[in-house]
Amino acid sequence: MTTTYAVLSEGLQKRYGEVHALRGLDLAVPEGTVCGVLGPNGAGKTTAVRVLTTLVSPDSGSALVAGRDVVRDPAGVRRRIAVTGQYASVDGDLTGAENLRLFARLLRAPRSRADELLERFGLTEAAGRPARTYSGGMRRRLDLAASLLVRPSVLFLDEPTTGLDPHSRGEIWDVVRGLASQGTTVLLTTQYLEEADRLADEVVLVDGGRAAHRGTPAELKALIGSYAQVVVAHASFLQEAAAVLDRLTGSAPVLDAGHRTVGAVTTDPTLTLPRIVREVDAAGIPLVDASLRPPTLDEVFLRLTGRAPRPAPAPEVAA
Repeated sequence: MTTTYAVLSEGLQKRYGEVHALRGLDLAVPEGTVCGVLGPNGAGKTTAVRVLTTLVSPDSGSALVAGRDVVRDPAGVRRRIAVTGQYASVDGDLTGAENLRLFARLLRAPRSRADELLERFGLTEAAGRPARTYSGGMRRRLDLAASLLVRPSVLFLDEPTTGLDPHSRGEIWDVVRGLASQGTTVLLTTQYLEEADRLADEVVLVDGGRAAHRGTPAELKALIGSYAQVVVAHASFLQEAAAVLDRLTGSAPVLDAGHRTVGAVTTDPTLTLPRIVREVDAAGIPLVDASLRPPTLDEVFLRLTGRAPRPAPAPEVAA
């Protein structure tokens, strides 16, 4: 079966003076899927979104979005996409209903579409209130609703849950899942590794302006094996426990004195949890807990890029 791609880029390059933001970025996002684009700060994620949404032109390379060339037919691309940035762009002085009806008028969408989306996003009861009184999650839902007035083929979400509390984040995740199930292609940039793990059919790890790694969350986790971790009774035993894990796994352990943990990646399929416990016990180290599990995407990120993902910002509060 031939795969049809909603987003397809080859060799995208973009410089800003001395900064080489994109260095040959290749992307291939099948229709009706969620693609999570991850990367450390400065990796080129935002520049990639700006190029793919026709906000800036690439210096070289090519890109098709919804079958339209971003350089030769930017207007055609714009008619088929929607973009939701990191922060809600709604007008706080207008009510939720007024915001959507204004956008509907600008986009030549029927007013009934605005009312339909208010109901779909659970905003009907709050529709008559000024948007400035909405919680962070409600503003993000209103922003997403505005993006869907024209039923886009491809939706670009640039860190859509930045600053939201866990409950509001879960609401946005439900919306994204619903959109994908209805055939909308979603390209999601995020710094929440759990978000990509929960939502993405495929993850592309961008580093240095290139797609350094790609695959399903499970495939990326398999690249680095399993994660062995022990919790010792006293922080004074951390170095001894680290020496044991270093010997068993062959990789440099990570120590956390505050939580009294030592962890290390292992690609040895014969290493078992009972063996880890026996070796730590034989070294005379008092053990509180031990585990051997698949790595999280956070650990994959750190292992593959050498840098930790950016810490999550503080949640928003209602205005």
